[in-house]
Amino acid sequence: MRIRYSSAFSLVELSIVLVILGLLTGGILAGQSLIRAAELRSVSSEYSRYATAVGAFRDKYFQIPGDMSNAISFWNAAHATPVTCGITTTNDARTCNGNGDGLIDLYDGTSRLSNEYFRFWQHLANAGLIEGQYSGIEGSSGNIAHGVAGLNVPRSKLSNAIWYARDMGNRSGHSELFDGSYGNSLLFGGQSTVGQPAVAALKPEEAWNIDTKMDDGKPATGQVVPLNRMNCTVFANGSAMTNNAAGAAAMDANYALATNSAQCMFTLRRL
Repeated sequence: MRIRYSSAFSLVELSIVLVILGLLTGGILAGQSLIRAAELRSVSSEYSRYATAVGAFRDKYFQIPGDMSNAISFWNAAHATPVTCGITTTNDARTCNGNGDGLIDLYDGTSRLSNEYFRFWQHLANAGLIEGQYSGIEGSSGNIAHGVAGLNVPRSKLSNAIWYARDMGNRSGHSELFDGSYGNSLLFGGQSTVGQPAVAALKPEEAWNIDTKMDDGKPATGQVVPLNRMNCTVFANGSAMTNNAAGAAAMDANYALATNSAQCMFTLRRL
């Protein structure tokens, strides 16, 4: 009678395979963590780059990019008629004037003469202070505030996030912002399909980490303030944040560090 032998992995061989798989999995996870850490570090370096560029622009032109009232004297007009210029893009440095009121806004009184939100980035690029070429007008959604990464606003190295510039004014009792004076600000968050950044890009712990390195580590005070306090922060006693005046006035609020999903965007105010 012929004896048949079946071949199979020995326990030693299986153990070696499991160890290799474990090492591969650990290496992948460690690599992902390193990539994410590098992305988070890029947020502060990008902000520093843009804030420095704005300062250099002021020193050179004595006005704020986007709001600059004599921009076409330096870079020519995208269109000779001011109202039409505001909605005209080019594939070169031609641009439009801002209204010179010191605010990064969209309107001159009641008339829309310039897309200052987006001319802001175009003026900085025209001046050679940031890289890229920007359209100077809104994206294709039909919303006049539509920011599109790489088209009219810069793309961040952090996944799916963009930078945005606008006057945020003074806020009191706002459902998503803490009370305070914001003025011209840089906004940071995930790209919306229709307007300014409106998609959470950071976990609360990540937001706290950035805030601590750049500012005071507190969401309601200082320069770094969450755009969406309802989900990103909690009251000082740990209870859920509210969208009423009490929540907006909670200057002792904390980041919701126990939340392990993306809930945060930023306003970096008083640019």
